[in-house]
Order: sequence, then C-alpha cells, then structure tokens
Amino acid sequence: MREALAEAEEAAREGEIPVGAVVVWQGEVIGRGHNRKEAEADPTAHAEILALRQAAAARQSWRLSGATLYCTLEPCCMCAGALVNARVDELVFALHDPKTGAAGSVYDLVRSPWLNHRLRVRFGVLAEEAQALMDAFFERLRSQRSDG
Repeated sequence: MREALAEAEEAAREGEIPVGAVVVWQGEVIGRGHNRKEAEADPTAHAEILALRQAAAARQSWRLSGATLYCTLEPCCMCAGALVNARVDELVFALHDPKTGAAGSVYDLVRSPWLNHRLRVRFGVLAEEAQALMDAFFERLRSQRSDG
C-alpha cells in the first residue's frame, strides 16, 4: 500500500485527484498507476486501469489470477469491473468512496454472486495516510479557487 500511496502522491503533484494503485504478483510489483484523467483527457485513465494494463503487459496475459491490487481509494464501477474481468484474486484499499465505490460502499461488484469471478477484499489499510493526502489535495484546490 505504501507503493500505491507513492503513486497517489505523484498524481497530486500532477494536479490529479490523488489516487494510486499497484498490482502485486508473487511478491513483486508488476503494474502501477495513478490518476491521469486530466493529463490524458481520458475518462478511463484511472489509477487501477493503468496499473492493470501495465500488469497485463508484464504477464503478457489479460488474466491476472494470483494478483493483488492495492489502491488508495475504493474502485468505481469501471475499475471494479476490470478487476473482475482480469481475474485479480484480491483487492486491498485504504479509503471507502461513499459516492462511487463499487467494492462495498455503493455497489459491491467485486463480490457479486451474479458475476463469474469474485475477489477477496480488505480495506482500511493505511487509511489515515490516504485520507491526509486527499484532504491536503482538496484543501489546496479550494484555496486556489478562492484566490483566483
């Protein structure tokens, strides 16, 4: 999760919402990403999607069975669906997302009995650090808006 937090910090430096993700397989980080929606003008450039793409390229397979994705924020529906489709075994995240979370908050796609794959889920890992990063980012954003 510390690697995911480092990715989130990079997102914040780039002016993106500070979300970071890493994919770990057999104890090694094989994919990493942070939000790049603004930089790439791409609605799919979420941290999880970018980390999954890199991991799939590293494994030369879309199947990421045996992998764990660590993320600083609970995945949205798009990202949760990608985790299911990639057959990731486990999702570990820091913060719940009460507006768009799809791993237990608003929806629970990653454990849905109607889908062909379900993930193990752990949450709250390094939540205080992730929350501090989010709070600082949005405070800075509010400050910039009030100054301009």
